[in-house]
Formats: sequence, C-alpha cells, structure tokens
Amino acid sequence: MLRRSAAISAAALLCLTGAAGTAEAGSTSLYAPSAVVLSIGKGADSGSLTVLRATTLSCMPGPSGTHPDPEAACAELKGGFAGAGFDGLLASPDRDRACPQHFDPVTVTLDGVWEGARTSWQHTFSNACVMGTTLNGGEAFAF
Repeated sequence: MLRRSAAISAAALLCLTGAAGTAEAGSTSLYAPSAVVLSIGKGADSGSLTVLRATTLSCMPGPSGTHPDPEAACAELKGGFAGAGFDGLLASPDRDRACPQHFDPVTVTLDGVWEGARTSWQHTFSNACVMGTTLNGGEAFAF
C-alpha cells in the first residue's frame, strides 16, 4: 500500500507542477526551462537588424548550448538584477575607456524562455565600443 501511495503522490506532483507534459517530451526535470538565443547585430532595432553573431544558451536543467562559456553566461543571467530584469546587464559606461563619437548602432537581443516564461529583450548601443564598455560583466554576450 505504501508503494502505491508513493506512486500516486509522484503522479500528483507531476500534474500539479505541469512537469508531466515535459517528462513526456523527454525531459525529467521539475525545473522551469531557461533557454534563449542571444544575438549581436548591426542596426538600430531588431526590425532592421543584420545579425553578425548568434548563439544558443540553455541554463536549466544545466548550462549548455553553443555559447563558448555557458556556465559563466548562465551565472550572469541568473545573478539577479534587483528587479531590473535583463536591463541589469547594463552598467554606466566605463569612463576610463574612450570611445569614438560616431553613430554605428549595434543591437543585442535575447529571445526565448527564461524561468518558464517567454521573454524578449533588446538594447541598442551607439557603436561597438560603447557596447563593450556598457555591458555589465559582459559574459552573456561574449561570443
């Protein structure tokens, strides 16, 4: 009887967490998925963007993807930005580094699923130098 109760409890837990459908799709994780596509491109917004580089990053159930350092990138994205969302990736530009004052826009994007919810984020920098001095940590977009 105890064995049957444990089986029923496990099935109930899967149904309540929504993991039953996930388990059927091949995953055995009870954690919400976090998998995104990161891109860097020329242009002022995602509508006119010419993608220069892109990579995939999966952080749940474990760091993986085509990103060159998925562990560091996941740690940066999971770091918590005190309610700022992905805008927490941005910092004040490094004042010790001079950048040219020309306008050659570069846009970074993040699209996918984060902690089980659909997400889309983008930010445009005036040029690649400003992007390099403004990204806080820079691990997520270091590809």
